[in-house]
Amino acid sequence: MAEYVLVLYEDPSGLAEVSPDEIEKVIGEYVAWRESLVAAGRLAGGKKLRDEGGRRLSPQNGTVRVVDGPYAEAKEVIGGFFVITAADYAEAVEISRTCPHLTYGGWIELREVEPTP
Repeated sequence: MAEYVLVLYEDPSGLAEVSPDEIEKVIGEYVAWRESLVAAGRLAGGKKLRDEGGRRLSPQNGTVRVVDGPYAEAKEVIGGFFVITAADYAEAVEISRTCPHLTYGGWIELREVEPTP
């Protein structure tokens, strides 16, 4: 089995008008989805990233520039990631299709993990 990373992208303003009760419902859906992956032996890892904070590092004139980010006005941010196991991309896509992230306006970048020695 190969490992695949589901990188969860979202519009940071997407849930701005959602009530606390609705947020709890959304969180419950992610928890249930994660637990279904665990039960199926498909979850290899994953984390929710904080909505605020972070740093962006980039090379600039022979040095490394560090700036605060991501910004709330960004059109897309990475909200978190899951690492799953699957036989191939087709199976990884089928698993990814069931992720609640797609229900709430987010999108997923699916990438196979390069095995390292």
